[in-house]
Amino acid sequence: MKPGVLPRLLYADERGTIFDHPELCMAGMNGTEAVLPEGVELIPLPEGSRIFTIPDTPPLAWDQRRRSFVPVDTIRHGRKRVRVQAVSAFMAPGYVRTLLPACDYSRKKVHLPLWSYTAVGWDPERERFVVAASRVDVNDNWNPCNYDDRKLDPLVRKMLAEFPHNRLLEQLARCAVDYHCFAAKNLFFRRWEAPLPTSPTCNSRCLGCISLQPSECCPSNHERIGFVPTPEELCQLALPHLNEASDPIVSYGQGCEGDPILQAETIAEATRRMKTATSRGTVNFNSNGSFPDRVRLLCDAGMDSFRFSLNSVQEEFYNRYYRPVGYSFAQVLESVKAAKERGKFTMINYLVSPGVTDGPEEVAALLRFIDATGIDMIQLRNLSIDPDFYHTQLRVRGKGIGMYLMMEKVKKSFPRIQYGYFNRTKENFYPEGLETSWPIKL
Repeated sequence: MKPGVLPRLLYADERGTIFDHPELCMAGMNGTEAVLPEGVELIPLPEGSRIFTIPDTPPLAWDQRRRSFVPVDTIRHGRKRVRVQAVSAFMAPGYVRTLLPACDYSRKKVHLPLWSYTAVGWDPERERFVVAASRVDVNDNWNPCNYDDRKLDPLVRKMLAEFPHNRLLEQLARCAVDYHCFAAKNLFFRRWEAPLPTSPTCNSRCLGCISLQPSECCPSNHERIGFVPTPEELCQLALPHLNEASDPIVSYGQGCEGDPILQAETIAEATRRMKTATSRGTVNFNSNGSFPDRVRLLCDAGMDSFRFSLNSVQEEFYNRYYRPVGYSFAQVLESVKAAKERGKFTMINYLVSPGVTDGPEEVAALLRFIDATGIDMIQLRNLSIDPDFYHTQLRVRGKGIGMYLMMEKVKKSFPRIQYGYFNRTKENFYPEGLETSWPIKL
């Protein structure tokens, strides 16, 4: 877009039909404040993304004539005025949002489902949608175009017939077919990263948990695994994948389970067997990191990489989102250090949201966290949650310094820190050009 030319506001009528406004401009929200998107953070809507409405919630727009942000309740269509609602994007994997959709969340009548909400507008010059975002990973394996369900069904049937008594396989077949989990589908396609869910329980009570929610909240996206698979069941699926798949990764800690650290003994035994049987592939562990002694056990068992989930590196915000049961933020910090001290590739699954992640105190705390732990990668994952609910629960008001500036500050202080969105094979833990690997050019 030309300098100074802003994208147009997108809005939807009551039927959900989306329009662009001829005069009003796109706005975004950083935290609880409306802002104008900066040119550097506006990119074309990535292929494989989706656009949807925020029900019964009027958008906020930038009125260039008034030089102010204005709520848009109704718009004239022909001879009548119609009520309108805000529009949001849900981006394809590999992109981190820099602004939330600008709308009057106080008017919202429903608790929004567990999606990641991204500011989106219309570029009239190039006639395309634009979003406030930045690409943080070049891995295209997870593009929806790679997951053709017409090819999946016979593969699922074949593997179920091959292992008729493996309970874990039955779980993953359901995840692939019913929940359309890409990782589960990879198991049947025998490629890339495949999941090994193990834990029916968790010692966190996350506000945005996708597998278990209290009845008063939004419905969960998935149903949790209801049993603990045996080492035999885990190896029966993992070893063929490690030996035969392209770029193979098997990962504990998936969306259809609690936290695998509660099943560390079972996982350690399974991992030892895998490592004895083959040197091929990468074994990864995703967790809240609540028990440092168990992390050390898993290091000794041969785990290749660890990814620890955090919505914030400030204990106050962490506790309000994770609501830990029987562990503390200090133990999480010790686990991250333990994995790195044992020479493992160590990542954080940083659940980001503009206005929280780029808050000045959070940025300062993140710099201290990186310095103290020596982590290798920050996976910048868009937190899927109702933005207004999240801000209310964390008791956050105002805005941050900007997500793009936050990423610049971190990269300047720690040039070798890696940004990403996906787990990596051990052959790609430390690629060349780390100092210049961001921003990724589109």
